Amino acid sequence: MSRLIYKIAPEPLWRDAERAGTFAGAPVDLADGFIHFSTAEQLAETAARHFAGQDGLVLVAIDETRLGDGLKYEPSRGGALFPHLYGPLDLAAVVWVRPLPIGADGRHHFPPLERP
Repeated sequence: MSRLIYKIAPEPLWRDAERAGTFAGAPVDLADGFIHFSTAEQLAETAARHFAGQDGLVLVAIDETRLGDGLKYEPSRGGALFPHLYGPLDLAAVVWVRPLPIGADGRHHFPPLERP
């Protein structure tokens, strides 16, 4: 069974990617030379660290088995291995896209992370 990895993105940027049929990455991805993803276990910290207070985001679930050799797990903060994609994201690998709202507590409220 394939494993899902996740991308948090501003909704307008993601909708542009849907129209284009591919996602080249957010500005931070373009600057770093790869697209940053998170595993389910890493999502809350990623949102708190890099997207605190940001509304208008979507959470994108991606089937990592459809990404090919461009997907690498590399050490990041605290030595944790994060999924990085070297190259554009083919939207055929996307399983679902869901809103990532901010709750009254100021934190992002994640949808269920399983497959539909």
